[in-house]
Amino acid sequence: MTRMNYDSRKHRQALKERGITPRIAKRGAGHGSGLGKERWVVERAISWLHANRRLDRRYDRRDDIHEAFLTIGCALICHKHLQRSFR
Repeated sequence: MTRMNYDSRKHRQALKERGITPRIAKRGAGHGSGLGKERWVVERAISWLHANRRLDRRYDRRDDIHEAFLTIGCALICHKHLQRSFR
């Protein structure tokens, strides 16, 4: 499994250009950085999306089709959690 490198100048600059303050854990920083909780939420959400086989491996060449399946995956995740909250 390939590990993504979140901590890079390129990623930080891309966030700043979009008006987002980067809160990316520095490489080698321990859990005391205070970022673990937020990062875990994002990684968990990505994991839930990858539970949908179509999103785990990208088969579609067209971005609009891939984005549509991402939207469907997000809707399914929200639906599942809303169902749990009403039980």
